[in-house]
Amino acid sequence: MIGIDLHVHSNFSDGVDCPEDIVMSAISRGMKVLGFSDHSYTAFDEIPCIQKDKIKAYKQEINRLKAKYADTIEIRCGIEQDYCSVEPTDDYDYVIGSVHYLYKDGKYLCIDDTSEEFKRITEEHFGGDVYALTEAYWTCVADVVEKTNADIIGHFDLISKFNENKEFFDEHDKRYVRAWQKAADALLKYDIPFEINTGAISRRYKTQPYPSLEMIDYIKSKGGRFVLSGDSHQKEMLCYKFDEYEHLL
Repeated sequence: MIGIDLHVHSNFSDGVDCPEDIVMSAISRGMKVLGFSDHSYTAFDEIPCIQKDKIKAYKQEINRLKAKYADTIEIRCGIEQDYCSVEPTDDYDYVIGSVHYLYKDGKYLCIDDTSEEFKRITEEHFGGDVYALTEAYWTCVADVVEKTNADIIGHFDLISKFNENKEFFDEHDKRYVRAWQKAADALLKYDIPFEINTGAISRRYKTQPYPSLEMIDYIKSKGGRFVLSGDSHQKEMLCYKFDEYEHLL
């Protein structure tokens, strides 16, 4: 069993459980390292993130648990820093850099909200050209480490969340492949790990992790490294299916 999961959300952002309940679940599973990485504050969309006035409390609570359970489990206080967030990250143990929004036409557009919203964004902001939308996404992803000072690259191809049955685009289209390979090449120079993220599987959006197996092979061929992440939003999903995907490491 891989006993480390660094992508974990609590009820400080859009998770279900309080941090201490998550710690107890991790201990019961025999985990060795638990990293909290709630969503960074985004003023333009306050629903899924740590509220501005709760940031200090979040850090204090995770650090309290870190000390309380130090003899049993290693706890780390991290943050999932969105590409569009402007919050400082200097005093976190680590940063996961992720792209959840695109800024276009003077608006922040959430690309992982619902499939209906994804369709609306494509039609209203990209003239129905879904590959233009994906290219805009990959342009941001290519810059996510520079923008967030990330230690881990979060769910590389989140743009595929609603595309399980090729509902929106062909993942082998030349424009799409060219865009993601360019982003991967840009990120590889930082020599930090990409996630193999099982969160969309646990929430039943996908049957395979982020990134796709084709992307994993490409990144590996270029010397890239990976870390397994559960992206859990409830304590039962810690280390979700890590036993099935450990071989990809």
